[in-house]
Amino acid sequence: MSADVLAAARAWLADDPDETTAHELAAILELAEAGDENALADLADRFDGFLEFGTAGLRGAIGAGPRRMNRSVVIRAAAGLAAYLADALAGLGEQPRARVVIGYDARHRSSDFAHDTAAVMHAAGHEAMLLPSALPTPVLAYAVKALGADAGVMVTASHNPPQDNGYKVYLGGRIVTDAGQGAQIVPPHDALIAAQIAAVDSVASVPRSSEGWTVLGPEVLADYIAGAAAVIPAPVGEAAARRAATRIVLTSLHGVGGETLVAVLRAAGFTDLHPVAEQAEPDPDFPTVVFPNPEEPGAIDLALALAATVEPDVVIANDPDADRCAAAARIGGAWTMLHGDVVGSLLGERVAEAYRAASPDGPARVLASSIVSSRQLGAIAQRHGLIHRATLTGFKWIAREEGIVYGYEEALGLCVAPQLVADKDGITAAVMIAELASELKAAGRTLEDAIDDLARAYGVYLTRQVSARFADASLIPGTMAGLLASPPSTLGGAAVVSADDMNAGIDGLPPTNGLRLQTETGSRVIIRPSGTEPKVKAYLEVIEPVTGEDLAGARERAAATMASLEADVRAALGLA
Repeated sequence: MSADVLAAARAWLADDPDETTAHELAAILELAEAGDENALADLADRFDGFLEFGTAGLRGAIGAGPRRMNRSVVIRAAAGLAAYLADALAGLGEQPRARVVIGYDARHRSSDFAHDTAAVMHAAGHEAMLLPSALPTPVLAYAVKALGADAGVMVTASHNPPQDNGYKVYLGGRIVTDAGQGAQIVPPHDALIAAQIAAVDSVASVPRSSEGWTVLGPEVLADYIAGAAAVIPAPVGEAAARRAATRIVLTSLHGVGGETLVAVLRAAGFTDLHPVAEQAEPDPDFPTVVFPNPEEPGAIDLALALAATVEPDVVIANDPDADRCAAAARIGGAWTMLHGDVVGSLLGERVAEAYRAASPDGPARVLASSIVSSRQLGAIAQRHGLIHRATLTGFKWIAREEGIVYGYEEALGLCVAPQLVADKDGITAAVMIAELASELKAAGRTLEDAIDDLARAYGVYLTRQVSARFADASLIPGTMAGLLASPPSTLGGAAVVSADDMNAGIDGLPPTNGLRLQTETGSRVIIRPSGTEPKVKAYLEVIEPVTGEDLAGARERAAATMASLEADVRAALGLA
């Protein structure tokens, strides 16, 4: 085994075009050849297959070897994508010259990976267009649609730790012409691209141009800023005055969203903006946070500290590539991070009301959410005469729903303008959150009041997530198989009335690995493996009706049921 690994490492080193990773691998290889067990184990991990290309593209730690993110892996991926695009266009009777737009964030090596992609695409005969600088993912997703591109590539690892990077692929133009135009890839495209990547013999065999691709001008960003600001009415008259009077604390968590978000908010009329200075500039090391994810405890502590000083009307946080948006509001007198389902329902209600006000007799459009998100959006759609569709997790599914006017997922992914961006967009979501806070303030109300309004209208929808982390990811399939074979018979003190194997497909959705449990009292638990980490995740939801003015009592009952439900789920996952 070690001889095979050493041979593979030597061959990879000989083909590595990058001095940094070549030096890294050479040092490890020298130790391994001298019998160092740690170096041998390191090589065995790096050369245990290839970084897998799937619907989320590529994502992994930066470093040398086929199971890391590096120039060799990216060049192979770009060559495979280029070959897929040529074949796909030829199969449609089109000239096999694709329009490909490429974006990148400010993570380590992102610019290098983007330029390598442009070089490969141009040499393969495609039209390669590179965004002018490190920009948010929503700008790339916008450009795919706005420029009529057949494909888009975004080099980012979103909110992953600083040692990671990734490679996301979008399809549109002539290749995807239905409602999914401009969205991230879904099967079978991922497998077809992966097969072409696997067919690449070596990096040395991949032609790369030294020039010839287009670096787009500032117009693409200016157009996105104008479009994002226009998701709410123009700032004139009363709207201009109340927006100017709305104070907002912002953080971009050391990512690329800060400058663009400020520009969009200013274009929409919000001028009293207070960015967190320590996190305002892009920094690939994310020095002030443990994890650059607004969902993680502590990530927005600096923003909340600033809020305690400047007393804003709302706190808004983007993740590093600005495709997610979090919000914090005063709840019970304390600044509190709002759950993604709460923000999703608040904006869903707003979009539904606005659509029906503009088109009282118009067709029933779609509000979409992932199957693990709260069912409250379904109740909102029903009340407003709209259609609700639950999809598999990920905006690659949500964004391709025909007739969609709004979509969200509980992990802070929000799409308030699907006609602009066929993906989650933390910047347009921030604009709509700011407008909601502004309207409430002008009426003498707060976001806490709006949350209470939702509960009185639809009941208390309480959601929570429980995760079981595995040191050995190979144990996860056995855990899932055990749960599917012998699901709990009671949860939260109520009988389980249905246990649905999601591998067989449920509610007309494609098969996916998971188990859905529903109780006689309406509580729901969905258990599924994480797509990005060695975890099994459980998504819990309790619904408690609100009778009369008993909102506080309903919340207490929901909390008690949730505590019991969580204890049972933890026991089922072996966490008790």
